[in-house]
Amino acid sequence: MRQLPPLAAVRVFEAAARRGNFTRAAEELGMTQAAVSNQVKLLEERLGIPLFRKNGRGVVLTPIGERIAPQVSAALDGLSEAFAAARAEDEAVMTISAPGTFSTNWLARRLGSFQVAQPELAVRVLVTDAIIDLANSDADVAIRGAHGPWPGLVSHFLMRMPFTVMASPDFLAAQPPIRTPADLLGLARVSPDDSWWELWFESVFGDAVVASQPGVDFQSQVHIGNAAVAGHGLAMLSPPMWLSTIAEGRLVQVLPEMVYYRNSFWLVYPETKRHLPKIRAFRDWLLADVRASLGDDPYGALVPPPE
Repeated sequence: MRQLPPLAAVRVFEAAARRGNFTRAAEELGMTQAAVSNQVKLLEERLGIPLFRKNGRGVVLTPIGERIAPQVSAALDGLSEAFAAARAEDEAVMTISAPGTFSTNWLARRLGSFQVAQPELAVRVLVTDAIIDLANSDADVAIRGAHGPWPGLVSHFLMRMPFTVMASPDFLAAQPPIRTPADLLGLARVSPDDSWWELWFESVFGDAVVASQPGVDFQSQVHIGNAAVAGHGLAMLSPPMWLSTIAEGRLVQVLPEMVYYRNSFWLVYPETKRHLPKIRAFRDWLLADVRASLGDDPYGALVPPPE
């Protein structure tokens, strides 16, 4: 086990030895001369040997102080280089944790423009629905679904999660006309037991119970949407996650009724990272791109949720 004196005192000794003056060392370190003197005294007491001696109105290194000063400077230089390398590596990589649907259907389609704007950054996306500890992980920021701002983290509202019934034009062409929610009953549904179906039916039918039905169950909005595009049935989807597919005409909104999930998407990161250039750059890009992607916001996704 290393027997090291207090590093704060070592740092003060190195500055005083290098500058040859307690006053100039204090100016360099942003301390008072008395504080420098106290730190040197603490170090001498811990070592049991004097490192400086008075010389007129100033101080000079003792022989032992002269011997160890270059080694201490070299050791601190090594520490400085190690931490500088760590900072440089961290500043060169932007790691984003985001859930599957947001990563696949929204972020992946747009992240290239951020990379073009920030060519010095290597961008990594950790696709996970798990809530990771940002203080003890490689991720710099996270996209999370939450009721409101995340406690203990800087939080920026991105968008609500509206959801509604969607289907492919080919599927709809093969069905009787759908004009009301009641017309949906009996038609094939993708993941019919998904909780979003229950919430949507409760919203439009009130307390009436809508019977479940057999169907293929997918655990991911990505898979549900792709099944709907393939014409396998009606799907309950969040339109902002399918903007390009809607624009291409491969998915259409079946009925005007829109319901909002209790969670919204938020960008979150630790307070300690608020002022990092890469965090500011990603935050500004993401907030602007979310708003640009939704245009005049036909789905009401940009309206902050009620508190």
